Amino acid sequence: MTTGRANDHQDQAAVKAGPTGSVGEVFLAFLRLGVMAFGGPVAHLAYFRTEFVDRRRWLSDTDYADMVALSQFMPGPASSQTGMMLGLRRAGYPGMAAAWVGFTTPSAVIMCLVAYGVSTLGALGALGALGDSGVLTGLKVAVVAVVADAVWAMAARLCPDRRRASLALVAAIVALGVPGTPGHLLAIGLGGIAGAVLLRALVQASSDATADHGATAGLSWRQAGIGLGLFLALLAGLPLAAALTDAPALAMIDAHYRAGALVFGGGHVVLPLLEGAVVETGWVTPDDFLAGYGAAQALPGPLFTFSAYLGAIGTIAPAGVAGGALALFAIFLPSALLVLGLVPVWAAVRDWAPARAVLTGVNAAVVGLLLAALYTPVWTSAVTSPAAFAVVLAAFGALRLWQAPSWLVVILGAGVGPFL
Repeated sequence: MTTGRANDHQDQAAVKAGPTGSVGEVFLAFLRLGVMAFGGPVAHLAYFRTEFVDRRRWLSDTDYADMVALSQFMPGPASSQTGMMLGLRRAGYPGMAAAWVGFTTPSAVIMCLVAYGVSTLGALGALGALGDSGVLTGLKVAVVAVVADAVWAMAARLCPDRRRASLALVAAIVALGVPGTPGHLLAIGLGGIAGAVLLRALVQASSDATADHGATAGLSWRQAGIGLGLFLALLAGLPLAAALTDAPALAMIDAHYRAGALVFGGGHVVLPLLEGAVVETGWVTPDDFLAGYGAAQALPGPLFTFSAYLGAIGTIAPAGVAGGALALFAIFLPSALLVLGLVPVWAAVRDWAPARAVLTGVNAAVVGLLLAALYTPVWTSAVTSPAAFAVVLAAFGALRLWQAPSWLVVILGAGVGPFL
């Protein structure tokens, strides 16, 4: 137990409090991740941890797990919201915007290009050839090792004793037994309750207040109130404005904003909302919807960039690049407003010693959630043969034993994919 506290204090000593970085470094770091982060939100969180906790040391494992836990409570894409919080912590408001732009732009641009090529199947044909070649299989296998490495490292720091390790295992069992967002919320809730009951001795205000205020520097309660107020005002006001004006652009913004504001679990969970918004209204044909979704599966970065494709290929104005940009901004706007509104509340709670006990249990539960996600969908979708398992072992050894960079492991995985 003492070792766990010492590790947290060592981490905090290595992390400077407050926004200390530049917008440029935040943008370039997330742009690189936007190009290479294959595998969906769970894999994205693993890439983020490797890059910003291990490599750049922008924050500790404890602070990172707190961000991930907060993102689980908010509707919208968890990995993008965590990225926004990382950017906010590092370089304030501009850093938050830079993180989102850097991580989102690569796949959004490709999705707009796919929209332009979908009529001739040129772009989709190339993606189909990529999948048939086995490259995507290799990428999925490499992602298994990346996620496993992140779970291993986070468990070593956040679950260093039997109680927290047991909490993580229970959370994983709950998440596997109750699939989807309900299971995630239940696991986190149980982790918090168990932390309050079982881990109070681990958390003392005089020695265990490890959280810093880097994520809230420059963010006042007034500004947080504005963020939450805008979130609710747009959620209620956009449908009314679209109905009163009958403006196609407002209807598009409303549809994508509601999808981003009301979906828990992100990723694939948003698809029914988007399908109802654009297919049932006749803006996008069912075949075009499915074609774009198939293309999105092959790309790095957040799946929510599917909105850029839908806005670009839609039959209502504005379409093309303008429509894609408008739809993309609308679906991510709720996440940005929620981050601005809830991060100060989260930070204030962290300062209260009893709440730290709860958050210690929540952090252990987050490790369990990642462990469950390592099995499904990450493992079950990739490891389908002994050869694939062998590649996972080799990739994990390269990451864990030889500290190989994750981007190199991903590239090598893509290279061996055709032979699996």
